[in-house]
Amino acid sequence: MTQQAVILFSAGLDCTVSLALAREQGLQLALGLVFDYGQQAAEAEWRQAQVLARHFDLPLQRLALPWLGEITETALAKGSQQALPEVSVAELDSIATVTLASAQKVWVPNRNGLLINIAAAFADRYGYQAILTGFNAEEAATFPDNTPQFAEAATRALAFSTQVQPRVSSYVQHLNKVEIVGEALRLKLPLTALWSCYRDGERHCGRCESCSRLKRALQAQRCESEYKEIFGADA
Repeated sequence: MTQQAVILFSAGLDCTVSLALAREQGLQLALGLVFDYGQQAAEAEWRQAQVLARHFDLPLQRLALPWLGEITETALAKGSQQALPEVSVAELDSIATVTLASAQKVWVPNRNGLLINIAAAFADRYGYQAILTGFNAEEAATFPDNTPQFAEAATRALAFSTQVQPRVSSYVQHLNKVEIVGEALRLKLPLTALWSCYRDGERHCGRCESCSRLKRALQAQRCESEYKEIFGADA
């Protein structure tokens, strides 16, 4: 019997490729959850999630968590007193001196733990056997809630708090961003429909850490036309 899944869907590179790989391997994506917790990119994520949902024929539900934005000091939030950290492509591997500090500034209290538990409520109600994420090897270096250990621990916890006992997984867990873009190209995914920027807008800012990681991956995979459309000809 085909297993069904609910996906945490932000329209970013990682969750989109994870979705496509899951489908390729026979998992049925029954629902995408798009969260608005007061992050700057909420409207852009929702806009692009709808574009990608049409591509994948994926039902979406948007959930607002305004209180989460209110209790955090993250630089991701609208009206934050902190400026969003800007990390160049050349600084991405400076974990101890640059990216750990960047991760601290964009940390949202228990965000992934909370979102997984909300997805688990949908899974428990509708019988979905899996909760799909975009956790990946590159961001696991600075975000502990992107690691395989976190996914395994969440799965163990859900075995007690749900009847359906869904597993938490990511089909890009073992991949870095260059490899993830490689899979996107192989699967012929619409890269220009993604939203991987921490900011809102019509085009990626090209300066935040998330943009720099996407930049590096597109450059490594020689995606010149996609790079120009996402970041602009002068980026």
